[in-house]
Amino acid sequence: MELLFPLLIVALLVPMFLNVRKQKKVLAETQSLQDSLKVGDEVVTTAGLYARVVLVEEDTVDLEIADGIITTWSRAVVREVLPADSEDSTEIDEFVAPDDLSGVEGAGPSLEKNASSQPATDETVEQSARRLEKE
Repeated sequence: MELLFPLLIVALLVPMFLNVRKQKKVLAETQSLQDSLKVGDEVVTTAGLYARVVLVEEDTVDLEIADGIITTWSRAVVREVLPADSEDSTEIDEFVAPDDLSGVEGAGPSLEKNASSQPATDETVEQSARRLEKE
C-alpha cells in the first residue's frame, strides 16, 4: 500500500511530462515556420484563409487574398506554408465554358412548365400559414 501512492503520482506525471515536451516541439516548429516567411510564399492562416505573402515585417505580414486586395495580419496567424508548384508538374488548364450553349440540352432556363416545377397543391396564404404552424 505504501508503494501505491508514489506509483500513482509517477503514472500521472510521466504523460504530463511527455505532453509538455510535445507541445514545446510543435511550438518551436511553428515559430521557425513563421520566422522563415518570405515574399511570394503561399500560406494558410489559422482562420483557413489562403493567401500570398506580399510584405514581411517584424510582427506583421501583408497577405494578398485576391488580385490587388492586401490585408495586414499578425505573423502568429500563419499556420502553414503551402508547397510551391514545381514547373515539372503537369498543369491543369482552366475550364472555359463555351459562350453558346444552345446545342446542350438542359443548359439554359426552360420556358416550358413542367409538373415538377408547379406546386403540388394550390393553397391560399391562410392555408399555408396554418400548415406551417402545424409543422
